[in-house]
This record gives sequence, structure tokens and C-alpha cells, in this order.
Amino acid sequence: LSVIAYDDEDDAVRIANDSEYGLSGGIWTTDPERALAVARRLRTGTVTLNGSPMSFDGPFGGYKASGIGREYGKVGLTGYVEHKTITRDR
Repeated sequence: LSVIAYDDEDDAVRIANDSEYGLSGGIWTTDPERALAVARRLRTGTVTLNGSPMSFDGPFGGYKASGIGREYGKVGLTGYVEHKTITRDR
């Protein structure tokens, strides 16, 4: 476990995002709306709120040097298919 002191919420987000890695992160708070707002700002593939378990229904994968692509869930399946759009005159 690493613990890094921060001055305020913006500083915490800056510290978290100032890494070459971005697999996952976690936020612990009594304010769920604030947690969601901070989670949206983090450059990580997964963010757990208050230690919630990981969901295998959603995509898993990291940002930056923590990987390319996603696995699990509908998004994870797109790596195995080739999408095609076909247009035609009516």
C-alpha cells in the first residue's frame, strides 16, 4: 500500500494521473456524488468506489502503459469482431 499526501481534491487527481500507469484506482468517501465526479477525472481503466467488488459485466483494462484494449463485457468482445457499416439508397 502506498500513501501519498495531497492538498485538495484537484491535487489528488493530479497526483493520481501523473503516472505512466492507469490500470485501476480507488476512492473512499461518504459522498457518492463526489466520488463519481472524481472517478470520471481519473485516467484509469477501473475505479472502485468504497471498495466495491469488480464487475465482470463491464470492460476491464488499463490506460497508458497499463495495457491496450479491454476484456470482459460487451466492450471486451469487440476486439474479436470486425464491425461493418453498409449503406444503401432507399
